Amino acid sequence: GYRVSLQGNFFGRNHTYITFPEYNPHKHIKLDPPLNIQSNATDSKCQVWWSVPWYLVEILQYELQYKEYGTSWEIALNKTPPSSLPQIEIEAMELRSGVTYIARVRCKVSENEDSYHSQWSEWSQTTVFQRTGAPQLPEKIVNTRTMQLLFIPLSFGILLYLFRNCKLSSRYGQKPSPALTFPRQLLFFSHSIICTMGILR
Repeated sequence: GYRVSLQGNFFGRNHTYITFPEYNPHKHIKLDPPLNIQSNATDSKCQVWWSVPWYLVEILQYELQYKEYGTSWEIALNKTPPSSLPQIEIEAMELRSGVTYIARVRCKVSENEDSYHSQWSEWSQTTVFQRTGAPQLPEKIVNTRTMQLLFIPLSFGILLYLFRNCKLSSRYGQKPSPALTFPRQLLFFSHSIICTMGILR
């Protein structure tokens, strides 16, 4: 341990101020940042790993920060590895396909360590990665133009059917009974809706 004091001349008189009665360096460590940060991205996840001295591996904790390339670090996302191993995985759902990301990492002595205490190191050098492949969607998406092209002839067919049905009823001088025509029309509409849903799927 060390005894840290500040001495000076103030207003013509010498004074000594005790800054730390007992300063223990192992309680105030600032580590060097991790080295050799690297990454490997696939369509399912991104693996990021780095290097630290071998004798520190078991007592360190890490914080990873990543963001879209070209954006500010102030809006970056943070991740903490689940163990003391110098590596971490980022799931594909956390990344956008085709977007370039940049990541960095810092370290400090673990909070569970009793012998040493430290503050966070400076951030490491960066690594750049990009998720490969396209996201898989649960079902096929039909764009608005396609839906319109399907809806127009379907609507025309329904109107033609209703017009023809009413014309035949008036030709024979009979007023169509709601009890007879409504179920048929309802059946036709149901069949049309089912067909449309089948097409959209």
